[in-house]
Amino acid sequence: MLGTRYPLEIQPVIPQRLARLPELAADLLYSWNRPIRHLFVRLDPTLWQACGRNPKLVLRRVAQERLDEAARDPLFLEEYQRALSLCDTYHTERRQSQLIGLDPERDLVAYFCAEFGFHESLQIYSGGLGILAADHCKAASDLGIPFVAVGLLYRQGYFTQTIDAQGNQVVGAVPTLIADLPVTPARTSDEQDCYISVRLPGRDVVLKIWQVQAGHIILYLLDSDLPTNSHADRAITCQLYGGDRNTRLQQEIVLGIGGVRALRALGLKPSVWHINEGHPAFQILERCREYTRAGLDFNAAWEIVAAATVFTTHTPVAAGHDIFDEELFGRYLEDYTKDVNVSLAELKSLGSSPIGQGGFNMTAFALRGSRFHNGVSRIHGCVASRMETYIWPQIPWAENPIGHVTNGVHVATFLAHEWANLFDIRFGSEWRNKLTDKSYWERIESIPDHSYWSVHQSLKSTMLDTVKERVTHQYRRNGLGEALIRRLTYQLEPNTRGPLIVGFARRFATYKRAGLLFEDPQRLERLLNDPKHPVLLLFAGKAHPHDHPGQNLIRLVHEYARQPQFAGKIVLIEGYDLSLSRRLVTGVDVWLNTPEYPLEASGTSGQKAAINGIINLSVLDGWWGEGYAGNNGWAIFPQKGPVDSAQRTREEATELLDILENQVIPLYFDQGEHGYSKQWIAMSKAAMCDALPRFNAERMVLDYTRNYYTKAAGHANVLLAHDAIGGRDLADWKKRVLQNWPGVSLAPEGALPESLMVGEPLVLTVRAHTNGLAATDVVVECLFETPDENGEYVTLESVPFVFAGLDGRGDLLFTLTHRPVTPGLQSYRVRMYPHHALLAHRFETGCLVWL
Repeated sequence: MLGTRYPLEIQPVIPQRLARLPELAADLLYSWNRPIRHLFVRLDPTLWQACGRNPKLVLRRVAQERLDEAARDPLFLEEYQRALSLCDTYHTERRQSQLIGLDPERDLVAYFCAEFGFHESLQIYSGGLGILAADHCKAASDLGIPFVAVGLLYRQGYFTQTIDAQGNQVVGAVPTLIADLPVTPARTSDEQDCYISVRLPGRDVVLKIWQVQAGHIILYLLDSDLPTNSHADRAITCQLYGGDRNTRLQQEIVLGIGGVRALRALGLKPSVWHINEGHPAFQILERCREYTRAGLDFNAAWEIVAAATVFTTHTPVAAGHDIFDEELFGRYLEDYTKDVNVSLAELKSLGSSPIGQGGFNMTAFALRGSRFHNGVSRIHGCVASRMETYIWPQIPWAENPIGHVTNGVHVATFLAHEWANLFDIRFGSEWRNKLTDKSYWERIESIPDHSYWSVHQSLKSTMLDTVKERVTHQYRRNGLGEALIRRLTYQLEPNTRGPLIVGFARRFATYKRAGLLFEDPQRLERLLNDPKHPVLLLFAGKAHPHDHPGQNLIRLVHEYARQPQFAGKIVLIEGYDLSLSRRLVTGVDVWLNTPEYPLEASGTSGQKAAINGIINLSVLDGWWGEGYAGNNGWAIFPQKGPVDSAQRTREEATELLDILENQVIPLYFDQGEHGYSKQWIAMSKAAMCDALPRFNAERMVLDYTRNYYTKAAGHANVLLAHDAIGGRDLADWKKRVLQNWPGVSLAPEGALPESLMVGEPLVLTVRAHTNGLAATDVVVECLFETPDENGEYVTLESVPFVFAGLDGRGDLLFTLTHRPVTPGLQSYRVRMYPHHALLAHRFETGCLVWL
């Protein structure tokens, strides 16, 4: 019988000369500051990898003699002092000039999200949403914006992925110890650990609040894994997107309601509340509860809360919206309705939508409970406006309140340090303060081609080493022989005349179409097996454990990779994570993205590739719809109109292979005497030059600050002023408008002119039956329009009518006298909608009638 093994960790004593190493390990600034991170790598590179690149864990497990040696090493001490200087300077010199209307003494942005992907040492993210949220936080820190973030502390993170010998995704979990994480207990004003509770059916669940320092900002994380809770309740914050619908609803109550209570317990008073995707939307309900307890009625509380709320939607896929069935929702939320003096039926109506089979839709609730809403690219903003028209049923989709802020990526995190070093040498350090200056980045053209190519080849070589190490381990675990492994990895050897490498790495979901390349396998075989023009395809990504079609796509890629004609030319890498992502987006030659239009909200992995000079080959969807300029990559133009999915897939697969065969491959291998293609480098430089200033997180957060945060803070202040008289008045006015609007109508008074002579004014009079609403409650306007080349009508100008009195029946008369500015054939339309000076958006009521 074998004895039980008990873990034993021998921890070193930190030498006095390195006393601030634990401080550096506890600030996630290391996740975007390479000199700080590199200190821990230098202590023990092997241990750094073994500890999952976790500085705190490295300090606990590094050998005492290695620390003592580092404390005597002048080079290490110099690097240590430089890292301390960078950290101290960062914390003391906040970029106040970038606040753009936010007052750090009065304003605070509270940013709620279900996941945050700062670094692989804090596994509380699954993919793009979490990494985007962390990039948002990092940029807010860099800009000095008053900002806190709120999420959940998942003890098991998302899931770990391995791929077995048959191509099956195998899901695993690695529980995390609090002691291993860069977290500390959040403290109340009396220096006590912070705890709050939320009500779930039949019991209260206690939550401990942890905090994570990330530069200038703090991320607060809620944790239910406490001895005072039941075993089931301790598991609520166990795993990101784990469990069933019951668990998901519990997590969202904890995040939304618990998150607000956590901030209040810590004495924080946000002026702007940013809901990133629908998961945290229950914060709206909790904030309404605060106001109703202070004496406001629910409608006034709702208006004030909504005024300070920004909501960002990220998914154009209906299945991506959380919808809870009415019985489950009622069981969990009924107690909360009593706190806000609203019926369960009324609360359910605030989350109603035509999506799915009824139920409570978190996206619908977040849209109704906010006044500032956006998608995450120009195309996605349009898609979201169309999808969510039911919120504003009478408003044309193009004019409803959903706007867009195109995502960006955090340059200090995702720009390879080799590029940063080259920029330092050629441009000095000022480039870090020029991230949004488009003209500044034109100097990339001045980098000599041979220097530029050398950096890319170095990054490519490092990436190949990483991929070979990972897949060799993967193949050996799956029982492959060494001879077969050599055949499968022969193209992963760094070689100056090596293959063109195309990378596809993202979540395996059906709409992302990882199998598009395989629609014509014979043609693909011919392209990949040209000995003069070798091409290597790299695939990586996870499928959600419940997404069986997505897992089938992983198996599909695996099966092709094992076919003899594709052996060594298609490589599927398991365990896609932030570390592997950074290697791929800096080391491949082409970044491939093949979503089904228009289902890609943004696609930030392509932005990460572009800022590193990697050339995108993508369907014109998401960010690429704005980023593609003809000289900076290749575009697959989506098949629009009445085309079935199968035909669209065939057409776009053919276009993809045409581009590869006739443009990408010939351009890359047109290397001549230089050993590289000058035209390829020109395209790569164009990609980098365009992406760096336009698609970085600093630009993104500045857009949010200027166009959303400052407006939300100002609007809420107006509604709250003088004992919330504005909020009360607006709520009462909306109630009256919504009651009366079904009886409103608009009719012409007299004949409508069909032609005018040049210079002659158009004179119109319309009669408005407003069902008791006053003339000041409405706007009547005339739209002058003309069709564009696609037959879509474009508004040339919008002109308001003037109130002209009452007719004999008590209806309102409005008149217009206007000389159209555009000659020739055009059309005009007349419409009326409610108006109040305190509306955040003119169409937020969703009411409009046409003549």
